[in-house]
Amino acid sequence: MAGGSPEKEFVESVSKLDGRLPSGNLEDKWDKYKSSMKIVNPANKRKFNIIVVGTGLAGGSAAATLAELGYNVKSFCIQDTPRRAHSIAAQGGINAAKNYQNDGDSVHRLFIDTIKGGDYRAREENVHRLAEISTNIIDQCVAQGVPFARDYGGLLTNRSFGGSQVSRTFYARGQTGQQLLLGAYSSMMRQVAKQQIEMFPNREMLDVVTVNDRARGIVVRNLKTGELETHSGDAVLLCTGGFGNVYFLSTNGKASNASAAWRCHKKGAFMANPCFAQIHPTCIPTSGEYQSKLTLMSESLRNDGRVWVPKSKDDKRSPADIPESDRDNFLERMYPAYGNLVPRDVGSRAIKKMCDEGKGLDPTGRAVYLDFKSAIDRLGKKNISDKYGNLFDMYETITGDSPYSTPMKIYPAIHYIMGGLWVDYDLMSTVPGLFVLGEANFSDHGANRLGASALMQGLADGYFVIPNTLGNYLANTKLDPVSTTSEEFKEAKNDSKEKTEELLNIKGSSTVLEIHRELGGVMWDLVGMARTKESLQEALDKIPKIKDKFWNDLYLPGESNTLNKNLEQAGRLADFLELGELMALDAMNREESCGAHFREEYQTEEGEPLRNDDKYAYVSAWEYNENNIPILHKENLDYKFVKMTQRNYK
Repeated sequence: MAGGSPEKEFVESVSKLDGRLPSGNLEDKWDKYKSSMKIVNPANKRKFNIIVVGTGLAGGSAAATLAELGYNVKSFCIQDTPRRAHSIAAQGGINAAKNYQNDGDSVHRLFIDTIKGGDYRAREENVHRLAEISTNIIDQCVAQGVPFARDYGGLLTNRSFGGSQVSRTFYARGQTGQQLLLGAYSSMMRQVAKQQIEMFPNREMLDVVTVNDRARGIVVRNLKTGELETHSGDAVLLCTGGFGNVYFLSTNGKASNASAAWRCHKKGAFMANPCFAQIHPTCIPTSGEYQSKLTLMSESLRNDGRVWVPKSKDDKRSPADIPESDRDNFLERMYPAYGNLVPRDVGSRAIKKMCDEGKGLDPTGRAVYLDFKSAIDRLGKKNISDKYGNLFDMYETITGDSPYSTPMKIYPAIHYIMGGLWVDYDLMSTVPGLFVLGEANFSDHGANRLGASALMQGLADGYFVIPNTLGNYLANTKLDPVSTTSEEFKEAKNDSKEKTEELLNIKGSSTVLEIHRELGGVMWDLVGMARTKESLQEALDKIPKIKDKFWNDLYLPGESNTLNKNLEQAGRLADFLELGELMALDAMNREESCGAHFREEYQTEEGEPLRNDDKYAYVSAWEYNENNIPILHKENLDYKFVKMTQRNYK
């Protein structure tokens, strides 16, 4: 049937997607499933060639583990070294249900917190598997030498993150992502030295190549020389992160993009829940039009920092002159059970509410305080420095203010994307042989990701899930040899070349930066922290016009046969324009509020998201259509082990 607006139609499929979930008790599904899988014996593993795109936590851990098992691995990254993957930017920590604090944590509690944090829009089976594997991840990383924080006696210590009432987050000051990435990187480079992994830095994936409807290779562009290359394999693992940069201003590095995933989408991989984009509450506010990205301040800071605004919107005194009696510690007031450690979507909306009421801080009115004075008075400056010193230094470098003496100013920003390519329980997309790991898939976080769970998912997928499920695929599939000289590879390479030349031949007057900033403004204002039917319709009216401007008035200097940053960015923006339209359509179609998807028409009397479980307890998985009329497939979320309730953090 047709749906959506007259300007943007879609077709709804009558069939339901099957996630191929194992049967049985939730607690032992994964173990029983692993024991029933077919495996590839060690000698035969040497016969298989695996392509891994991306070298962040998901890609790095997958490449290292598969090579250790004996597979021949080709690893590709867009950066000049795998160590610059965006996972390096993660700050606060990684969750695991070790219960070292003896405060009541368990695998089941982590499972419940994650399901609840995702507002009951994630698969039970995937989330429980993630909680189970979490305990192994810490042991793996400690064995690699990751320098997790330890207490005075030398034992691993923890801190709390939003959406949890226990301390389960392992950390390395404010650089946990970097340290975890170095652990995966060192394991990967060990296999490079053994020639089990062949590294290809400075490569951007332009297309996936299918042979007999199975993913058998990729087309990449050498970003230094401009040369197009084709590479064949027996399976392709996509580990390319999220697409928050569709909003232009986000906490993502500027190289983070949607192109690899979107090109796979155009080859048949369904895009699931694209409207679920997370807003992180603790980011340094925008300071001017010239900015190209925003800077994240770790959620871990909310362990000791108190979020507040002056009670009176007319109070313009410096924070040091405002006594406690004149401060509104609004998260503590609104959510007494969790206080400053509410989940990200809840905290972000509360900050927006304060600013919308006129209590935001000068000069923009789009900021609140994150204050450490009481923690410093209670614990001492050295203790706070030991926990957050590098984060405080980063903030002072950017703003000129020291958080030791002046409260930080924060405001929400686009951060993480819960949506991504649809995958089944094996992490395989709707294109056989194309597996999707980490943030690039949709599978574990539902409508909102709890802090410190991204690192957990990336490493769980790479170290512990894919080595089993990929082996099962290879053992059950007859794969004929393929060559990069075949027609399928030649055609994919020629298509990529033609698309590149099409961009260069536009010869207009608008730069990539100008058009991307225009798209980002539409996305943030109309498809951002709060959405309405009217705002989404306006976005669906405006994005096609920006797309027309792009394809008719783009100014792109340089050539394709050399280093050309403008060309790189233009290709990514072309994909962002199409993806942004699908995100708005997905948000328009989901007439409820859940997690980070907040439709203002659907909220409780207390301003919390109001789900519609009877109608929308499903994963929306969109199939690309050449006629620009996407096809909506649904995977029903049948909760057997958890009761769906209204989230309450009060």
